[in-house]
Amino acid sequence: MKIRTITLGFNLDLPVRESQIENHAEFFHNAKEVYRREGYQVQTTRIALPKWDTSMGPEDKLVDHALKVEECCLKNGIDYFSMGTTSEESLLPAVFKVIKNTASGFCSVAAAEKKVLNVKLVKGSAEIIKSLSEEGEDGFANLRFAVLFNVNPNTPFFPAAFHQGPASFGIGTENSDLVFKTFTQAGSIQDARRDLETVLKQEFEQLQRTSLAVSEAAGILFNGIDVSIAPSIHPDESIAFAFEKLGLGKFGESGSLFLAKLVTDVLKGLDVKKCGYSGLMLPILEDFGLAKRNDEGFLDLNKLLTFSAICGTGLDTIPLPGDVSIDKIYALLLDVGALSNKLDKPLSARLMPIPGKKIGDKTEYEFDYFVNTKVMAI
Repeated sequence: MKIRTITLGFNLDLPVRESQIENHAEFFHNAKEVYRREGYQVQTTRIALPKWDTSMGPEDKLVDHALKVEECCLKNGIDYFSMGTTSEESLLPAVFKVIKNTASGFCSVAAAEKKVLNVKLVKGSAEIIKSLSEEGEDGFANLRFAVLFNVNPNTPFFPAAFHQGPASFGIGTENSDLVFKTFTQAGSIQDARRDLETVLKQEFEQLQRTSLAVSEAAGILFNGIDVSIAPSIHPDESIAFAFEKLGLGKFGESGSLFLAKLVTDVLKGLDVKKCGYSGLMLPILEDFGLAKRNDEGFLDLNKLLTFSAICGTGLDTIPLPGDVSIDKIYALLLDVGALSNKLDKPLSARLMPIPGKKIGDKTEYEFDYFVNTKVMAI
């Protein structure tokens, strides 16, 4: 298990002061050293800012803030930042501009809050996705944008992260290797559940102890761990291939939904401080086995939405044809929002139309954390 992100959230001073971000960079430096001594590899450090509103200034001023934050992060060795989220229609153009004009900035639109779905925000988000897909040759800018449905603040994973409250931090992990090893060694489904409970309990309790020590030393609140099972580009760590070790067929066939619920139930039963989704992540482009089974036709968007109803976190890194219409994107987002409201469950959508690609074409990303796969159909 690796620490994919230490995400620190705080309220940004305006105008942006580099000294504020320098102070947080010191927190990251000290925290990484503690985690390193305990045997953890920290992949990224990230900062998350609060929800936007018009009090932060007009559209262009928000973009200026983002550029200054990015400059400060670059100077101080912070990998990524989230400008937070917004639920104000007038600020949607700023969301597009922030992503277009930065290289490490993320942001989102909160299209449903407290089970109230704002269809205008959904439509505006579809337009952002389409516009971002046309920035560059591969639609990669959409990696840094998500549409949120009933997602709580202080989630450590991007692009959903936005801050609320006093300065605090949370942890997101890359942990599908634990599931793969456990299911490989299990003699039965019953053994698999019992052994996974044991393994995850041990791993997350140790991570929590270390995180509480970091919190105490820094005087910064610890939000908890997003215990979501996050995927891997390596075949021997794939969540899809892990499921297949239990003999119920290939991922996407009958039995997959049962195993997804099994894993989710184990996560819900963990007695640690949780934050974020704390579910099962199924990003098609970020897991070797998911990409492989998509190539073979075992996955489609309806199946992924069904997984979201049971266990998942929504639709994530979904490669779509470049000519997909705004209306089709809008309709798909509405489905995710309906599911989130009905189940009172945090879900998000990160969709990636790719210019020049048609359904069934292979993606051609050159990104260390992606596995290329076939473009999917809505």
